[in-house]
Amino acid sequence: MKSTIAQERFTALDIFRGMTICFMIIVNTSGNGDTTFWPLKHAAWDGFTPTDLVFPSFLFAVGNALSFVSKKWETMRQQDVLLKITKRTLLIFGIGYLMYWFPFFRLDTDLHMMAAPVSHTRIMGVLQRIALCYGIVALMVYYLGNKKTILLGIMGLFVYWTLMMIFGVDGAEYTKTGNAVLRLDTWLFGANHLYGGEGFPFDPEGVLSTIPALFNVIGGYAVGYFLQQKGKRYEALTKILLAGAVLLFAAYCWNDFFPVNKKLWTSSFSVLTVGLDCVILSAIIYLTDFVGVKKGTNFFIVAGKNPLTIYLLSELGVTVMFMIHVGNQSLFTWLYQNLFRHAGDYTGALLFAVWWMLSCWFVGFLLDKKKIYIRL
Repeated sequence: MKSTIAQERFTALDIFRGMTICFMIIVNTSGNGDTTFWPLKHAAWDGFTPTDLVFPSFLFAVGNALSFVSKKWETMRQQDVLLKITKRTLLIFGIGYLMYWFPFFRLDTDLHMMAAPVSHTRIMGVLQRIALCYGIVALMVYYLGNKKTILLGIMGLFVYWTLMMIFGVDGAEYTKTGNAVLRLDTWLFGANHLYGGEGFPFDPEGVLSTIPALFNVIGGYAVGYFLQQKGKRYEALTKILLAGAVLLFAAYCWNDFFPVNKKLWTSSFSVLTVGLDCVILSAIIYLTDFVGVKKGTNFFIVAGKNPLTIYLLSELGVTVMFMIHVGNQSLFTWLYQNLFRHAGDYTGALLFAVWWMLSCWFVGFLLDKKKIYIRL
């Protein structure tokens, strides 16, 4: 039987994950990208907006959950642990790849179906990064233990900084076209397999930038493990808040030398987001476990119990809406133009995103009612 502390921490973690996934859907599905409020947009390049915190927070939650799951490995055979880690890593990576390929066909200008070639399918992406970070950190924790894992996570930040300076274009190491992330991905996959949303082939979830992203998972793992060891005490939360403050200060100082940049996932960005997540998770635990705030938390708990399922639904559902046409418009555009835009360009774009988030949340609500929790 799980301990009381573990159960309570899972509740706080569900709330944290639920908040993250709900915000993720909102920022990903604005009714109109050109009329989106600035806090719901990623920074164009260097800099930081609230939206830039969403994906790192999900990785932080992955690490936090890993701190609970890894305790079960102590009673398992090595081959079973490795099989479990490998299976989950490949499954999440494969689903992410298929999600970008879905629905495996495209419509031409005359709305005729044509096959979507594998040669133009994005290889890296959100779920793929989650898979790689989970798999690598899980193996590090299992074989190296906590202290060495944390040390390697910190070392990785400096290794990534060094690689960016060595292999980037001289004088343009942190620019859009001169960075080492783009150069490596282009060499490994070719331009046709990279994300095109930046206006040119570049993947913000590139192979090289996975190195600092490991720190986000390790940070979540360390916080989860620390809370399990120290329990529900003010001293524990104070230390987490202090750690968050130190990380925020470090990120602020590092920014002058290695700018905060989500799309390059710079080391300063990783440190900044782990610091913010320490503060946010501490606040959630304080409000729920110390103050006893319960009102409204169930909304996020529902989303946090099936986060990957709800995320997949949100992404695939949008793809389907773009494939269905009403007249000469996609269903996605038609809904925004004919229903939500009446509230105003910016407000309408936000209301569309909130509506879609609530629609996906409702599916999660139905799954929760039936006690269906899909674990990958």
